[in-house]
Amino acid sequence: MDGESWTLALWYLHEQGVASRGTVSDGGRAIAEALRTTKALSTHQRDVWHVEHLASQVQARLERVVQEEEERGRLIERQEQHQASTGKKAVGRPAKTTAGQQEQLLRHLHGVLEGVKYLFAQLHQLLEIVVLSQQSQPRLLGAASRREEVETVLDLLEEVGQSAPAPVRKELQRVCKQVRLALPALLYFAQTLEALQQEAMAQLGEQAVGLIGWAWQRRAILGEQPKHLLAAMDPAWHEQATRLLEGWSRAVRASSAVENWHSIVRPHLAVHRSLSAGILALLAVWHNHRVAPRGVHEGLSPMLRSGQVKEAKDWLVALGYPPIPGPEHSTVLKDEERLVA
Repeated sequence: MDGESWTLALWYLHEQGVASRGTVSDGGRAIAEALRTTKALSTHQRDVWHVEHLASQVQARLERVVQEEEERGRLIERQEQHQASTGKKAVGRPAKTTAGQQEQLLRHLHGVLEGVKYLFAQLHQLLEIVVLSQQSQPRLLGAASRREEVETVLDLLEEVGQSAPAPVRKELQRVCKQVRLALPALLYFAQTLEALQQEAMAQLGEQAVGLIGWAWQRRAILGEQPKHLLAAMDPAWHEQATRLLEGWSRAVRASSAVENWHSIVRPHLAVHRSLSAGILALLAVWHNHRVAPRGVHEGLSPMLRSGQVKEAKDWLVALGYPPIPGPEHSTVLKDEERLVA
């Protein structure tokens, strides 16, 4: 879509009474143009996942470079051992470096890789919803402190990148550039949480809020539901803690819901070339009634997970097409045949 199409879509949603608190995108120019036209750029959140995905790709490329140099080092070592034992040069193209020089290069590359891994891990941590200071008594980092930490990580990443191999050096510079350009919108979610967190710290103190944040980070162990976390807290904290947990759970950092829907729509779009409103509606009904065959939601459909229905129902039955017996009255026709019938 171009900027004009996005602008029309946003205006249409506004006319339909849709009131949005903000928008999320991967930083495309078209939607940015539309947001500037509709004066909604100040409430735009840059998708965190795309930035982290780019960083993981660059790290993987650097790891491949290290692996290639390790294989080259083993080859050089075998060639030198063969020459030392036989007095003859090994068959094949002679190495451009000695084993000692290759070992020195590998030590340097391993140092660069470890530095990049550490800094990317720090960047990932700083883009989490809740970030605590590295102290004996953890404190919640505010939006301003978090931005300073991200800028420090980028400065160190640029410094480490200066000694990286040329192809990877350019990739690291690209990561730093993209994160710097996206930084204001990348931390928009943290800015929206700032007032809520400051109010909680004024009521409970920094140490108590830090402890609540510590519990939130470990909710996979302590309990996913807020009631599980609240059960272990001081009753005097419950009111402010409830607001914090609710605000953190509603914070939006990525367009994952849209990306998931795109992954469902794309195969159908590839087959039909275009999707009408009717086909999209049918696809939505099918998806909402589809029972997951595996994974964390195995045996459940989106309708079951939302609590709107108590038992699974076939999507065609929901549309009013009951199962039709086959020719032998013992089998059920396929979805396409039922629709035709």
